[in-house]
Amino acid sequence: MGRDLSDTQGIPDAKDGHDWVPAPLIRRFGALLLDWILCVLVSGIFADPLRGGWPPVAVLIVEYAFFLGLFGQTPGMWVTRISCLSFADGRPIGVPRALLRGVLLALVVPALIMDGDKRGLHDRAAGSVVVDHPRRS
Repeated sequence: MGRDLSDTQGIPDAKDGHDWVPAPLIRRFGALLLDWILCVLVSGIFADPLRGGWPPVAVLIVEYAFFLGLFGQTPGMWVTRISCLSFADGRPIGVPRALLRGVLLALVVPALIMDGDKRGLHDRAAGSVVVDHPRRS
């Protein structure tokens, strides 16, 4: 289940000792959009997503906690070939940290403030990094 970041075909001479490549922002946004559509559809089973805004947000937080915590990828991330893994060891971040990351992502603002590694405040708080998984040739 856990994945080592060394299988991401990172930059061989990466600075700071990293062997991963941050995921492009367009693919991160695409993954979030796909996950959001999925959450609206799922929340439509038990609530009217057009009436109140909270059911899809709650489903998004639970989706992130489950999929990121256990597998390192949400369905949207799988489609866009990116992963969210532990910054320290390259493994899935676990359910509690993924839940924290999901709650902060739902607040939007922490995701907009990024550092040089394209890690938002939600990533820094959860100790995670979103990495690229290019197609292998």
